[in-house]
Amino acid sequence: MNPNELQTLTDAVQYNCHVSDARHGADFSLCIYLMKMREYYRWEQKLPYGAPLAKDAVGNWLAAREQLWEDLEGADLRPLCIQGIEYDPFDADAINASLAASGLVYSGGIGSRAKPHFFLGRLERRVSRSGYTVYVAAGEYARDLAAPPAMTLGSNIFLRRESLRRMLWEKLESWRWNRPDNALGRAFACYDFDTDLEGALDAMTDHEIDNAMLHEQGEYEAGRLLDDAVWNAMLADLLGTPAELMARAVRDHLADALVTLPRLAERGDAPALHFYVGNLNNMRKHLFPALTDAYDAWREGAGTGPLRQIAAVSRAHWLALGHDMLARHRAGGEELDDLADELRELAEARQL
Repeated sequence: MNPNELQTLTDAVQYNCHVSDARHGADFSLCIYLMKMREYYRWEQKLPYGAPLAKDAVGNWLAAREQLWEDLEGADLRPLCIQGIEYDPFDADAINASLAASGLVYSGGIGSRAKPHFFLGRLERRVSRSGYTVYVAAGEYARDLAAPPAMTLGSNIFLRRESLRRMLWEKLESWRWNRPDNALGRAFACYDFDTDLEGALDAMTDHEIDNAMLHEQGEYEAGRLLDDAVWNAMLADLLGTPAELMARAVRDHLADALVTLPRLAERGDAPALHFYVGNLNNMRKHLFPALTDAYDAWREGAGTGPLRQIAAVSRAHWLALGHDMLARHRAGGEELDDLADELRELAEARQL
């Protein structure tokens, strides 16, 4: 693919990213939105981490971007044209097949709150495993505001090195505001961020991209156990409710119980264990307080036994809860609001 063709494809993917952001930019709280927009500006302007941002320049860019999104709010996603053939933007399999000889990787899928996510990047490596394929992307040419570092789509796993590195920087910057003594801070303390920011970011990214792979492997296995199509249909009905957040947390906990937790406990990998616990969102911590207890026991010198034990116990627990949520959804016969309340109460009652 020559430079002009690459630029045309990049522009087409970025257009769809803008349309997605126009539809979902308001999904974030104001604080999170502004933080993400600052880093989006930094990415778009190719500024290094830690570089001061000119207030007026950011303000002007923000106003222009919000105007663009307002103009695109009712726009449709566009197909991608590659070598004269048009592809649906969600047909990542066919698009990646057409890009195989170009050293590029593309992803188009649906994330939390039904937000479409798209990206186009340089392909660092492609690995075929039993039943699934892993694509690791390096630098990114096009992306949306929310750039998930890892995503499983069917039998494909996409890992995004640049997005992971940027996410780590954002978390570090947020933690530095108050420097609390927590799991995230302990993870950062395992790297030399104070004297070698870039080197520390590279080292942590290299370490955590392997752990992101563990979670996505678990996602693939969880999808087989819960039936992805049926599970996603339930999520679509729960969209925007607390029950959706709980269902996603249950699925994430199952994925980690299948692969991530046992592997991290087996390795006794301190930086990864600190980051894993520090990176849990509030809903995941709420539904699984026993995990924090096991982490605290490990920190206090009990070894990895409590972590291995809770991983073994939680596999059956989260799988059973996931199946029960699906059974309640399948039974139907209720208004969606009532069903969402029932599933929320079910998850609340089955905390571990």
